[in-house]
Amino acid sequence: MDRKWWTLTAVSAGVFMLLLDITIVNVALPDIEHAMNASLSDLQWVINAYALSLAALLLTAGSLADLLGRRRVFAIGVAIFTAGSLLCAMADSSLFLILSRAFQGIGGAVMFATSLALIANAFRGKDRGIAFGVFGAITGIAVAVGPVLGGVIVSGLSWRWIFIVNIPIGVATIAAILLKVDESRDARAKRPDVLGFVTFSAALFALIYGLIESNTHGWGSTLVVGSLIAAGVLLAAFVVVELLQRAPMFDFSLLRKPTFVGGLAAAFAISAGLFALLTYLVLYLQNVLGYSAIETGVRLLALTGAIFLTAGIAGRLSSRVPTRLLIGPGFVLIGVGLLLMRGLTPASDWTHLLPGMIVAGFGAGLVNVPLASTAVGVVEPARAGMASGINSTLRQVGIATGIAALGSIFASQLRDSVAGALAGTPVAGHAHQIAEAISSGQATAAIASAPGPARAVVANAAQSGFVDGLNVILLVGAIVAFAGAALALTLIRQRDYVGAEGALAGAPAAA
Repeated sequence: MDRKWWTLTAVSAGVFMLLLDITIVNVALPDIEHAMNASLSDLQWVINAYALSLAALLLTAGSLADLLGRRRVFAIGVAIFTAGSLLCAMADSSLFLILSRAFQGIGGAVMFATSLALIANAFRGKDRGIAFGVFGAITGIAVAVGPVLGGVIVSGLSWRWIFIVNIPIGVATIAAILLKVDESRDARAKRPDVLGFVTFSAALFALIYGLIESNTHGWGSTLVVGSLIAAGVLLAAFVVVELLQRAPMFDFSLLRKPTFVGGLAAAFAISAGLFALLTYLVLYLQNVLGYSAIETGVRLLALTGAIFLTAGIAGRLSSRVPTRLLIGPGFVLIGVGLLLMRGLTPASDWTHLLPGMIVAGFGAGLVNVPLASTAVGVVEPARAGMASGINSTLRQVGIATGIAALGSIFASQLRDSVAGALAGTPVAGHAHQIAEAISSGQATAAIASAPGPARAVVANAAQSGFVDGLNVILLVGAIVAFAGAALALTLIRQRDYVGAEGALAGAPAAA
């Protein structure tokens, strides 16, 4: 096989693993919760530790690859990701798992930041378009099959195997990269922006930490307020650092292009408004409705399968329909789908979610494909790498902040609902403590600790509180989606595009 096809195979295998781990872990969360007695905050960190590493390192990893060699850096990224997977599989506590996920995310960031550059270097002319098309299809498949594959592994083996399966794939990918892929560098590459990386990473961590800890400490606590203030100060420092740098990791002059800003807003909105909700939908399907991991994964196919199918249609339309007329209506469909999922009651079955998942999936498919063009299509080729990296970073920031913010709103609503449901019952005097335990993800322990006759009351209150909280965050997600539609339709303009937009619009984007 020609070396260029080896490059495509190895890069696609690596990126398939890292994208799979964004969705595959969701269906394992309830098993992780029970195995480690994890709280809601712990589960949020299991997802967010990975997303934070990706968001913080994407731009820096790309610079390192250009400077040190893309093949070498990609191989190092796969090695880190594989080692992180092994550590995740060996975890014996929530903290160890969270730290291992963060380490795994470092490898994921390196791989993702380098992948497109390796493919672009290996292919020329018509073959390059074919290669990007294959790469885009594989990333779409990873998103679509993630929940089902995760369900099969968790139900058939255990949650640890969702990480163990990465190890042989990672080893084979490293071997293919080192033996069959040509090295490439950018002769004009500059040293990474260390100050920008440090201030941005610290700001993002402080923001997510404050949002998640508000679940247990409250919005007015010194810890939460201090974290949010620190996030604001560090973000301001990041802006100053980038404005003063000769070679910043984030060129703020890009924000002068309305289409680029619209693309960033869309990247954030689809992650924060839809994909962040998957965590709570999985917990509902498994913890409230009692479905197994594989049963949950099959039901989520209504959403992920619709995304995959619609992405093919969007790819064909991208060269003929203005980008904003795909992204804007796509967000409207996402918002409508999330509203259709609302109205859950303790008596609801999963079929209540089905129409909304299909509609939201169709919308997400329309958004995902043309979204890449809003980054790389509005800048000259020399800045396409940075522009694409910034857009991908905003996707991960959306996942991290979405899960944290929605979790805080969810926990608050659940707490109030449970406390109200227990008023006037035999456990009314302990309603606050029970509500706190349930909102922290310790519903089983709260039910077990209640006096025998009151256990059914507490169980019903927990179920009612969960669906109330889910209804509220579905509404929040819909509002974010409609805001994304408004911004896309207002800011994205065809006249901002540079060169042949049609070829760029089909460029693959991360989920």
